[in-house]
Amino acid sequence: MIITRTPYRVSFVGGGTDLKEYYYKEDGKVLSASIDKYIYVVVKRQIGIVEHKYRVNYSKVEFCNIIDEIEHPIVREALRLFKIDFPIEITTFSDVPGQTGLGSSSSFAVGLVNALFAIKGQTVTKHTMASIAAEIEINILKRNMGKQDHFAASYGNINVITFKSDETVLVDPVFHNQKTRNFIEDNLFLFYTKVKRDASVILSSQAKATEQKRYELSKMKDFVYPLRDIISSGDNLNQIGTILDQSWQLKKMITKNISSKEIDRYYENAQRQGSLGGKLLGAGGGGFLLFYIEKEYQKKVLGTLDKLYNMPFKFDHGGTRITYYDQSTV
Repeated sequence: MIITRTPYRVSFVGGGTDLKEYYYKEDGKVLSASIDKYIYVVVKRQIGIVEHKYRVNYSKVEFCNIIDEIEHPIVREALRLFKIDFPIEITTFSDVPGQTGLGSSSSFAVGLVNALFAIKGQTVTKHTMASIAAEIEINILKRNMGKQDHFAASYGNINVITFKSDETVLVDPVFHNQKTRNFIEDNLFLFYTKVKRDASVILSSQAKATEQKRYELSKMKDFVYPLRDIISSGDNLNQIGTILDQSWQLKKMITKNISSKEIDRYYENAQRQGSLGGKLLGAGGGGFLLFYIEKEYQKKVLGTLDKLYNMPFKFDHGGTRITYYDQSTV
């Protein structure tokens, strides 16, 4: 039996430039970090005495005898890609609900790919795991999405991720010390808006608008290196909030369904009480709001957002990993 643990991610700047509609013409670039909220994937090879060859447990339970019968799209295509022809059970559970802007489907895909390589006795790089997970979601399932979430979940930590027109992806760590890391963690807050949404619908409209909004997307990308330098130097860290705000104002210009009146109200109330900036995570429309709040204003901002769930978090260090491996059951 294999158990993998794969982190969710927080994307700071550059989101949208990881769509192929953008990076086919010029490099896409994002700065993101994985966080200590995880999805767990359990994969167990069964002995031959089973009523059904494939058992998949998630929000529902599936019992199937051929791969084509499996309804869960990522599981179905991953098993097909890995040519799994023996009885197998796959179970998943998560710290955070899906469709909330933290890259849940990509984290699941990476965690499943990691587990399937392990159950077949193969060792591969984090880059390979991310690439195959992205292949399943983007090219096989034809989902409207970018590749940044797969690489953030696979590698972990804080990274600048670059997307090139030939489909090459480069992952460069953002070097920083523990003092800087602690300071940033102490000033970043995640609030759950309780609104779920289908990211692919929003990203579809964003992909269609990419050419028209290329200027705005490029301006958002231009924040990547300044933010990297702030984190690496540990100087003027409060500028993180300002950069988040400027990037968010640009992101809202991409399509009308990225934000909403309710989300704008939360954001404006937080700023009035002292937040330096923030953004809605993921494609938009709902999910989690991220805010950068200096210590002296945190009580006020938390008070004005008291109807939302404040989810404490830290940055994750290692990306996807195998937390349990029982060789006798593989």
